[in-house]
Amino acid sequence: MSASATSPSASTRPLLAIETSCDDTACAILAYDGTILAEGVLSQTDHAILGGVVPEIAARAHLDALPALVAEVLKKASLTLADIDTFAGTTGPGLIGGLIVGSSYAKGLAMALHRPFVAVNHIEAHILTPRLPSLGADLHFPYLTMLVSGGHCQCVSVEQTGRYVRLGGTIDDAAGEAFDKVAKMLGLGWPGGPALEKLATEGRDDAYPLPRPLKGREGCDFSFSGLKTAVSRLIDTQDPTGSRDALPHQFAADVAASFQRAVADVMADRAEHALALSPNATALVVAGGVAANKTLRHALEQVAANHRIPFLAPPLRLCTDNAVMVAWAALERLHAGETPNEIDTAARPRWPLSERTPSTPEHAS
Repeated sequence: MSASATSPSASTRPLLAIETSCDDTACAILAYDGTILAEGVLSQTDHAILGGVVPEIAARAHLDALPALVAEVLKKASLTLADIDTFAGTTGPGLIGGLIVGSSYAKGLAMALHRPFVAVNHIEAHILTPRLPSLGADLHFPYLTMLVSGGHCQCVSVEQTGRYVRLGGTIDDAAGEAFDKVAKMLGLGWPGGPALEKLATEGRDDAYPLPRPLKGREGCDFSFSGLKTAVSRLIDTQDPTGSRDALPHQFAADVAASFQRAVADVMADRAEHALALSPNATALVVAGGVAANKTLRHALEQVAANHRIPFLAPPLRLCTDNAVMVAWAALERLHAGETPNEIDTAARPRWPLSERTPSTPEHAS
């Protein structure tokens, strides 16, 4: 980067964001126009042997990693902390320990430098990511987003920055949870989604007639608990002792492929229903960690084609948790004319999109 980056102009106004809602520690710096100046993500690996994210371990790891990661991202951008115009941090929803660590770190930097702090909703960050200018999508409101991640599964009509209509959500497990649990049943370990997708490439997706919960029903809600139970019973027919190492490889691959197909069919059906409720949608978007799944993307892409609207999905690195999306969500609010300084907002594990900012400490729930 040129030397001018160390003395940013009014049009550059760098914003530094931190994301620590689960087990990824992330930091990114964006210029005011959305140009990505630098980014970094550290993925925690200690949870794999424990079969899932342990909140306290994750929070401690964030605390250990943040100082060096922030310094590294600043160096990549050829900037110093004094050059940063605004700070932002994921303030919810997510694991409360990690949220407190990351948002408090960003708030501390903002306070020390007398800069504003923007509290960012993790879900809002995911659904606004496709509007990032560097992606070249030129995405206009309103559009429909299928948010599919480990902790969230929602169908949202994105009307404007800050105005979202939740058309449906999961009534039990999120899609990502179902992927991880089925992967564990198949002896694939954690995180299970990528491993299951890889195994599914060796199987037949019509091998087993698994249920498609809520498919064809009115509305846009999701349910994956029954599908997960059906997979468990199917596996028990081959492995009644529960020793997953005994599963025949081809059987496991066919189960993985059949399960993945069932999830994709359900998501496509829910998207069809959502588009019927959103006739003015300019595009169909998929976001969240499970959006990296190619079978799911293809199914939703076909739905968009049927409705003659674009299908958009962020690049894989921006589907999983990252700080670029957090920075962009904060910038979207600035571009909309807001001048937020939410230094007193409290982190919390749940934060509906219908609420603009989390509760202040006195009213936190």
